[in-house]
Amino acid sequence: MQPGQAAAAEQTEESDKPQDAWAARRDLIDHSPRTMNIGARAQFGGGTVRGDQNNIAGNQISGDVFLGGKTEVHQWTLTGLSTPSLASGEVPPHRLQQLDASFVAAADTVEELLQTLRRDRVLVLTGARFTGRRTAALVLLHRLGATPVHILDRDTAPGTLADQLAAREEGRVRGYVLGDLTTRRGSPLRESHVLAARDRLAERDAYLVITAGPDAVLEDVPSVAWQPPAGAEILAAHLRTLVPPARAAELMDHPAVADFLGHSHQPREIADFARLLGRYSAAEVAEEAIAAFSRLSLENQVQEWFEGDERTIHLRDKAFLVALAAFDGGPYALTAELSDLLYRYLLAVEHPDHPPEVPVFGTHIGKRLQLARAEGFAADEHTEWGPVTQYKARFLDDRTSLVLLDVVWTSHPSARPALVKWLGRLADDGRPLVRTRAASTAAVLARTDLPSAMALVIEPWATSRLFRHRLVAANALTLAHHIGTPNIPRILDDWSSGEDRRLRWVATRAYALIGPELPEKALAALRAAARSLHQDLDAPDDIDWETATELFDAVALLLLSPAHDPVLVELLKHLDDDPAVRALTLGGFVHACRQQEDEHDPSSRPAVLAWFAETATTDAQTAAGLALLWRRALGDRSTTGNALDVLRDWVLLADRSPAVEWALAALLPRLVTSSTEYQRLSHLLRTMPGEDGAPPPQVAARLLTTLPHS
Repeated sequence: MQPGQAAAAEQTEESDKPQDAWAARRDLIDHSPRTMNIGARAQFGGGTVRGDQNNIAGNQISGDVFLGGKTEVHQWTLTGLSTPSLASGEVPPHRLQQLDASFVAAADTVEELLQTLRRDRVLVLTGARFTGRRTAALVLLHRLGATPVHILDRDTAPGTLADQLAAREEGRVRGYVLGDLTTRRGSPLRESHVLAARDRLAERDAYLVITAGPDAVLEDVPSVAWQPPAGAEILAAHLRTLVPPARAAELMDHPAVADFLGHSHQPREIADFARLLGRYSAAEVAEEAIAAFSRLSLENQVQEWFEGDERTIHLRDKAFLVALAAFDGGPYALTAELSDLLYRYLLAVEHPDHPPEVPVFGTHIGKRLQLARAEGFAADEHTEWGPVTQYKARFLDDRTSLVLLDVVWTSHPSARPALVKWLGRLADDGRPLVRTRAASTAAVLARTDLPSAMALVIEPWATSRLFRHRLVAANALTLAHHIGTPNIPRILDDWSSGEDRRLRWVATRAYALIGPELPEKALAALRAAARSLHQDLDAPDDIDWETATELFDAVALLLLSPAHDPVLVELLKHLDDDPAVRALTLGGFVHACRQQEDEHDPSSRPAVLAWFAETATTDAQTAAGLALLWRRALGDRSTTGNALDVLRDWVLLADRSPAVEWALAALLPRLVTSSTEYQRLSHLLRTMPGEDGAPPPQVAARLLTTLPHS
């Protein structure tokens, strides 16, 4: 480590402190990915989500072809021609006829494309791979009367394009398709190449359609942007060629078809699905096969991305795919920034003897997102200063991030060192969004391979000296449990009762978050941790207040969670088990009393007081339980001072809020069952000053009249 890096690390440690539990939970809810189904999509802690998160439908790919004006081209690919580019050779005429029969497009659009091809002899279609570019090329040539149609080798260099065209043959019009043209910055497709090819084509009465990716390097060469139509149209067209119309309509209404169309699929995948539906209609495959097809197609796509060589997809683009999986739905600029960081780490793995070089410019947002089958959109991002509108990016299919991280972690272990180092940098980032996504990514890896994720990623965070790392570990375990990873409570049990106070801290914070789902188990673990904390103390000052505060916050979070009723019952049930548990319960209760109903509005009612007000006339048992905890907190030597401070704050708030005053007027009489309790509260109300040294608030005198003399 260089001197400057060492100084920065030392400064980071000095400024490091535990984040407030409530703020940390808010960050977790605000910044977790959509696949975790947290926050507005489901109450945090309200229940376990098992298995894959498929509840958000991906958008369908649809679009326009631009030829001066806006026109719409509809195109379908035939099953069997949806494979990668064929080797050089002639396309059988019957296959061209089959393609033409299933090709549907607006007549004026097709005619415009044909006129362009007749006039220029060369047509360049650009777009993402597997969107039907080649099928459109073959159909256009077939409609021009080209016989035969040849597929040129994709490795044909732009400069040798004209040399690939055969001699003229009387009475025959030849057609050529050059699919997935390979271009580089040093070897672009230039206007001179196209003009030379055009002259040769005119001499030999032939036509050429070139298909290229969105990142193809073209110099002064006109092109047509190609995009497929809606998936439902493609599927319906294919089904009509496979089964009778009535049966095709029945299949389109099948639930598995609706689920399939709810995700973003390429034309080749839709064609294959149509063929599978045809086999299902003929009773050749079971219903489970069509239900599983969508997920299988997605897995195959991800495998293609990462098994392809550098010519197919560059390492920098693969790094972007991984980063987008981690930051799905997050700001694009942030995703791109951190994907380049991962790219450096991957380069260091591939070429350890060479310093990693990252191009500063040259990336195109649209092309990048098209390659990733993703979309950009503008939306608000939560920040500590309030919502901020940013340009974001997300996969069209919401399942992609989970599948992609699974594939990369399990199928490409050579990438693990770079991924682990990258996640370590994310966990150390100063931005809550970045740290939360480090946790969510680790959670997905844990679901995929728990032992490796724990050993390589989560445990190093959990044992770190830095609180921010430990918080990321707690969030990772919380989210891992939330998406169905087994054995997380067992890990937390072991850590909460162990000797390592850092692991105890992580377990306590995690139990505070997953506890609403299993309140009895969570509170039992917290009680065990509290007992362990109080064992063998020579003096009260020896207590680990760092862990004790976490325990109090954990109880408070549980008490104000969706599971508040069973939590309250459990707290009251074990209140007097032993001094350690009593201190845990009362300390946690007072912490809960400090929280507002709306954490963003300091003038809102305190959450516990609002809870009491709602149950005072409708749920006598709950109201009595809350009053009992208040009396015990006011009467216990360890919590009296803090409890009185909270009541004082509530009275000051009541001076500005009639709702708070009404709730306090209902609560205070229930806190007096003895002369000692009366004297304590009456002294508070008679002697407390106003805010900033002002005279006592008038509301204090009014509240004093509600106390019954004992």
